[in-house]
Amino acid sequence: MANVHFIGAGQMAEAIIRASLATGKLRAEEISLEDIDAGRIALLTERYGLVQERQSEHVLREASLVVLGIRPQDDLVGVAARIQPHLSAGTTVVSLIAGVTLLKLEAALGAGKPIARVIPNTLTDTGFGYSGVVLNAQATPEQVEPFLTGFGRVLYLSERLIDIFTGFGVAGPNYIYYFIESLTDAGVLAGLSRAQASEVVLENLQGAVEMLRLSQKHPRQLLDINNSPAGVGIHGLYELNNSDFAAGLQRSVLAAVKRTRELGEAHSE
Repeated sequence: MANVHFIGAGQMAEAIIRASLATGKLRAEEISLEDIDAGRIALLTERYGLVQERQSEHVLREASLVVLGIRPQDDLVGVAARIQPHLSAGTTVVSLIAGVTLLKLEAALGAGKPIARVIPNTLTDTGFGYSGVVLNAQATPEQVEPFLTGFGRVLYLSERLIDIFTGFGVAGPNYIYYFIESLTDAGVLAGLSRAQASEVVLENLQGAVEMLRLSQKHPRQLLDINNSPAGVGIHGLYELNNSDFAAGLQRSVLAAVKRTRELGEAHSE
């Protein structure tokens, strides 16, 4: 990887840096940072052994990727006006700014600049999870994929699907954590210790995912295999079918998508 310059050194930027260093996709000397909080820069520089801060104009000219990690309410137009004269023709801008469209980014950065709009996953340290990516006409997967695969997998989308991906994919671990907590509580309620229940749930979860991958079967097919007539499993599923589990989960996803769109509309005003 060539040089990557982060504008904004918040929690997501740090998570990406940490994962990219751990996977070897980036080296410390290839990373530079800027942020309005000098203490934050000093902290991350020391924590990850990054190069000392140099003149912003110099690192911008050297960067193959400039990552915009500022907040949606920050002054994007002002940041773009400051950095745009110093970007080389080969620099790709990667925006992590929620709710800011490619059209708005292109208007701020100028026509002809390669731009990738990225919604990062929250599983950066694991190597799992998809980041949603939208490319403008000038950007290509080859320009961004070596960087993006440093903190997970990449799912290229049309921009009309990015809010759906955010509410479903990026918020997805929340639903999994909630399910794990609830199922563990069920084991405790039935009489297992919390440590025992937790270990069984995690092992079953990992095993079930691997079974789906290896067998290439639909979940319903595996459910049919696992449940004998009048058996234990089908009695448990009967009660689950009588609950609001599936519809409740689906409503949760739709609510998250709706909120994503509301936030995007608020930031576009």
